[in-house]
Amino acid sequence: MIAPPEVTRVSQPRVACDGAQAGIPAALGHPRVYLQIDEHGYVDCGYCDRRFVLIGGPADGVDQGDLPDIAAGASV
Repeated sequence: MIAPPEVTRVSQPRVACDGAQAGIPAALGHPRVYLQIDEHGYVDCGYCDRRFVLIGGPADGVDQGDLPDIAAGASV
């Protein structure tokens, strides 16, 4: 598997993503979406592939390239 292009560690299981990142303002990103991290401990944005990992969750500290993509609303 290929590691996600960007991994963001978060402290809450509910996150928002608008595609903004260093050098790219939100206006040039994508529509804001709200994502819910489930029992896997992470979720991927369906627009920009950014991965949100819950701090202290099962995916925290794991090689992200070994984990499958989990888009919001998907089940594995």
